[in-house]
Amino acid sequence: MEKNLSFSYLCNNNKMKDSINIVWLKRDLRTTDHLPLYEAEKKQQNYIIIYLFEPNQTNYDDYSLRHKQFIYHSIIEMNKLLKKYNREVMIFNENADVVFDYLTSKYDVINVISYQESGTKNSWLRDKKVKLLLKKNKTKWLEFEKQAVIRGKKNRNGWDKYWYSYANSEIINNNYSINDYKYEKTPFDFSIKKNKELEKYPSKFQPAGEKYALKYLDSFIISRGKNYNIHISQPEKSRYSCGRLSTYLSWGNISVKQVYQKVKNSSNYKLNKRAFNSFLARLKWRSHFIQKFEVDCSYEHTCINRGYEKMEFENNDHLLERWKSGNTGFPLVDASMKCLINNGWLNFRMRAMLVSFLCHYLNQDWKRGVYHLAQLFLDYEPGIHYTQFQMQAGVTGINSIRVYNPIKQSKENDTDGVFIKKWIPELSKIDHKIIHEPWILTDIDLNGNVIPHIYRKPIISTDFKNSSVRKKLWSLRKDSFVREESKRILNIHVRKKTSK
Repeated sequence: MEKNLSFSYLCNNNKMKDSINIVWLKRDLRTTDHLPLYEAEKKQQNYIIIYLFEPNQTNYDDYSLRHKQFIYHSIIEMNKLLKKYNREVMIFNENADVVFDYLTSKYDVINVISYQESGTKNSWLRDKKVKLLLKKNKTKWLEFEKQAVIRGKKNRNGWDKYWYSYANSEIINNNYSINDYKYEKTPFDFSIKKNKELEKYPSKFQPAGEKYALKYLDSFIISRGKNYNIHISQPEKSRYSCGRLSTYLSWGNISVKQVYQKVKNSSNYKLNKRAFNSFLARLKWRSHFIQKFEVDCSYEHTCINRGYEKMEFENNDHLLERWKSGNTGFPLVDASMKCLINNGWLNFRMRAMLVSFLCHYLNQDWKRGVYHLAQLFLDYEPGIHYTQFQMQAGVTGINSIRVYNPIKQSKENDTDGVFIKKWIPELSKIDHKIIHEPWILTDIDLNGNVIPHIYRKPIISTDFKNSSVRKKLWSLRKDSFVREESKRILNIHVRKKTSK
């Protein structure tokens, strides 16, 4: 069947179409504290719940197999909970406009109900197309605000107060009616037989689904969170003491509101007040960056401060590929990338160092690495990813330029070389005192051990005293256009002091 074939022919227009509502899931894969599902129940109308694996989205540069695997297994967990109500999330393999064209032809679709999405320009264009199609078919699209991110807001005045109001608002207790309506198959029904790569979820990744999101949250509150501040920058210890909720928040297995209230109201809050408050501050910070991206999705591929577009880079393909594969010759950089490739998670400090190393030492444009890390991060969230990447690259014009020396970071945050040895076993026999700078090793130090040549001669000089890129970044700050841009950005993204 050709995609442009009218679906009205297939749907027998002589027959009265059944009326339904549709709940369209995107980054909100949970059954609790879910406003669209609550509204669907409130309307007392037959409804279906759908998720779309859209080729236009899944084939985009920011997408990867691990994302699809996490999504699919999150839906499996949802369906386990929904089964007792004779409901399920129906998965379709097709672009949104085609699916909605079909469904509005087959059914009298009264409402499509969903959360708003702060996505890339790619998803924004998709939404524009869907909106026109639904309007044409006289179907209402009810979109609800997500995570206190306000669509159309041109400044930050009052946003902080609004965020806290949202975080403390009542958590929705979703109740479900028993479904007794039989929905027919569609031409786009998902088949696991045709998607075998999704069937088994890799154990090296965090387990998918809201059940596990709540387990991770509970374990953070009960035991792991007490060392949050102490271990946050350490690549190995942070794997245990950090919240590890970013993936669940990114794909909506749990809501920001659920996390905030459970931490704030826990019996352990007073015992770990400093650590927990730091964690909650970063939870708010998370929404702050998504709000930035909501204002302008061009941040995906354009410098927030457009004055930095004039900056020139070396853009060496060989250096880029070495960075991508974790073969630079700098142990902490390589260990961080190999860890990320393996399991999809890395603490914030090491993520920042990877970006800094790419941009400030390898002299590569941030745009050349941004999709690579997007694909690797299991917790990839567009609203955070592109704004943070630029902040660490130093092209915002309003933030301090942070240049992370990988040797200094290694000595301070992986002092005993535990993380390095875990991900680069070829260095496991090297003394921890010198593992951070293996190029200084003598034959006596090696004591017959053989290490990869790259660690005897890294891809760039190990002398980081003078970064030419840093000088260029600071120099550009004096540029008149950069200064104008900085003022514009501050007016949009920074609240006025008098604002409440």
